[in-house]
Amino acid sequence: MPLQFHRVFEKMKIWSVSSGSYSFTISYFESLSGPGFRRTSGYVASWRPLYQGHGAIKIVGSPFKSFDEAKAACDAMLKDLSDRRENPPELV
Repeated sequence: MPLQFHRVFEKMKIWSVSSGSYSFTISYFESLSGPGFRRTSGYVASWRPLYQGHGAIKIVGSPFKSFDEAKAACDAMLKDLSDRRENPPELV
């Protein structure tokens, strides 16, 4: 099932969702000179494990051109994380 993001702050372009033991965030960065977050413009997607005190990990491909692209990357990352949990790599 696709993740259902909600807006964290009305005045800031940040969306968040938790699923299982993971948290996902999408932040919109304006241009380097405009108002709001200043960074390469686009949607930056990140994830982190819940309940472990780890920092966020940026999802490969960020920043994305659209919110839908960032959301799809989060959905794919959740699938990958879930697959790894069910089938952990063998240690040699």
